[in-house]
Amino acid sequence: MDGVLNIFKPSGMTSHDVVSFLRREFKTKKIGHAGTLDPHAIGVLPLCVGKATRLVEFLIEQDKQYLCELTFGITTETQDAWGEVVRTRAYDQLTLEEIESKISQFIGKITQMVPAYSAVKVEGIPLYKRMRLGMETKSRSRQVTVYKIEIIKYKPPRLIFMINCSKGTYVRTICHDLGEALGVGGHLSFLLRTKVGNFTLQESITLEEIATLKEKALLPLEICVEGLAQIVLSEKEITKIKHGQALSLSEPFPLLKNMAVFNTQGKLEAIAEIIPINNKLILKPKKVLKRE
Repeated sequence: MDGVLNIFKPSGMTSHDVVSFLRREFKTKKIGHAGTLDPHAIGVLPLCVGKATRLVEFLIEQDKQYLCELTFGITTETQDAWGEVVRTRAYDQLTLEEIESKISQFIGKITQMVPAYSAVKVEGIPLYKRMRLGMETKSRSRQVTVYKIEIIKYKPPRLIFMINCSKGTYVRTICHDLGEALGVGGHLSFLLRTKVGNFTLQESITLEEIATLKEKALLPLEICVEGLAQIVLSEKEITKIKHGQALSLSEPFPLLKNMAVFNTQGKLEAIAEIIPINNKLILKPKKVLKRE
């Protein structure tokens, strides 16, 4: 049983809770999620089942889209609505024009400070656990890309907006930093993930539906590599790839770290890389799926 699930994660469950539920439903331990959602966030959560778990890294790399609500005037320890309030400030004079003038600085390649309460691990321990244990941890930063922020509605103290961004972007940090830039503070009060790569909210299914559909809900694992360059090989060439043998390419290809290898029936067989050896281009297998 191999494939991908487009799950609608409900509020109150961790991404691991969802995995545990599905492991019981599908009676398999080979299930993994492609990027976490905070417990109180809802929306699209792709999961890989069976052999598809070997392809989860390619789903994690995909861009995300979120519908967000930012509440001004209240700053919290966790940058969202579920953390302890650390400061309140007046927001009454804040205008939409002021928000628009500051929000543009959060579009493009930006550097974010990783929230102290996050799942990022330092020396094998998640930051949120280090905080709760009182362990000293230096602030960490990461560069992410925000492609677009579209303001949908502003009714003080709440701003509703849509954001398209790269993997690893902390939307709650954008809410916090925007509030600070405006001098009133703010926090993320609602988060709905509407898209991960080609996985959409409209096509997602609930855990209740999964309990009924079971394996009928599985999408083909080929969906994991839609963003990769592809090559179609003959049956003889596929046999060599399955045995871990490299192939010499007669056609010109760019050097690639990851290329999806398909058979003539459109079935994904492996992930390979293209490397130069002795002035020749070589297709070298990296992951062979060994499908039946």
